[in-house]
Amino acid sequence: MADPNKPSEFSLSTFYRINADDDLGAQNSVVKIDKKLLLDANQLAIGPIISEGPDSIVYQGLYRSMHVAVKVIHPDIASTMSPELQEKFSREVSMLSRVNHDNIVKFIGAIVEPTMMIITELMKGGTLQKFLWNFRPNCPDLKLSLTFALEISRAMEYLHQNRIIHRDLKPSNLLLTEDKKIIKVADFGLAREEADDEMTTEAGTYRWMAPELFSTEALHVGVKKYYDHKVDVYSFSMVLWEILTNSTPFKGRNNVMVAYAAAMNRRPSMDNIPAQIAPLLESCWAKNPEDRPEFVKITQFLENFLHSITSPNTEPSLREAAEYSRSKRKNHDSPATNCLMDRSKLKETKKKRRSLCFRFLQCIGVHVM
Repeated sequence: MADPNKPSEFSLSTFYRINADDDLGAQNSVVKIDKKLLLDANQLAIGPIISEGPDSIVYQGLYRSMHVAVKVIHPDIASTMSPELQEKFSREVSMLSRVNHDNIVKFIGAIVEPTMMIITELMKGGTLQKFLWNFRPNCPDLKLSLTFALEISRAMEYLHQNRIIHRDLKPSNLLLTEDKKIIKVADFGLAREEADDEMTTEAGTYRWMAPELFSTEALHVGVKKYYDHKVDVYSFSMVLWEILTNSTPFKGRNNVMVAYAAAMNRRPSMDNIPAQIAPLLESCWAKNPEDRPEFVKITQFLENFLHSITSPNTEPSLREAAEYSRSKRKNHDSPATNCLMDRSKLKETKKKRRSLCFRFLQCIGVHVM
């Protein structure tokens, strides 16, 4: 129904109040949520849809006159929710309530009746994915792109320090402020605390998933494998590549082909990647998780690089990036027609791996004996 108390400055055309006693088909009394985290459903007003996924819908909303985003679990799913899915909802609420970082979306609270909802701050700038789409075929400014990458890295560094793996880092889960100057990590639906034992492998989105989550042999849903927080570093490398090129990783390939390419150690093209960024990118998407840097090192690298391109000698940096791009095309190391680097054809010698590691350590200012 219409909301007669809607603030006049709020321009949403459709609004209605959620009543706690509405019958939406949900029976969620068994969901275990700290009472301190629960909000009054009668104070929440729902507006237009922001986005929709297989398990939930995200709406614009108002909570006590505060602009918010409301993630609503589909009522038909919520009404028959298994103990595993209830635990997943509780885990997402718990993790969001624990984190506090400038580059992570702010948690407001949760509602379990009449249906399960998670309320967070409203990010009016939309997703990084839509932001990039609006720039195509061009790319955003290099400084802005790397500023976004740095903010993402800082958020992920914070999560990993708190033993939280996001497991679904991608442009559609990265949100912008209204002025499009600050980016924040969102959607903790697949996040979990890092475990010392095996975890499920069907976590994430194929184009951004680390190769250790795949297998060249078929795996059944629910099969578990051992992996750690370095899966987020791989996903970050795909996001960084996407920001710098404004292209979709493995574009034109279906999920099976993407999974096979990642498992076979194929990576997106390095054409048009600034020369100084190449060692970082190659380290982050290394096949062996142990070869990937920690986010604390990635943050340090990006801070140093941003400082270098904002100093008076900016032009040489950009010129070197252009020269690197031209040399890559001339050498045909990464044909544009294929848009993949078949690294299995390269010589994977220990000498090369030491060289790559050395280049990355030099970039972040680490003295190597």
